[in-house]
Amino acid sequence: MGRPNYSFQKRQKELEKKKKKEAKRLRKLEKKNADVTDAVEGDTVEAGAVDTEVAAGAETVESDADQDQDTTSGEAEAG
Repeated sequence: MGRPNYSFQKRQKELEKKKKKEAKRLRKLEKKNADVTDAVEGDTVEAGAVDTEVAAGAETVESDADQDQDTTSGEAEAG
């Protein structure tokens, strides 16, 4: 009878571990992508409202900036 080839068994075990690890990585990746997709789909409805608020906020910032410039130029003329 021949001796058992332990290095072959070890290699087979390592390959099996690699396959399991890769499968787990893919499952996690799919789950992550599914979560991101669900979050994006849920945010799509709210995105319109957020865009409107951002646009209104931008106009307010511009108005404030114009007032600051007017105030600054008035101080320069008075000084």
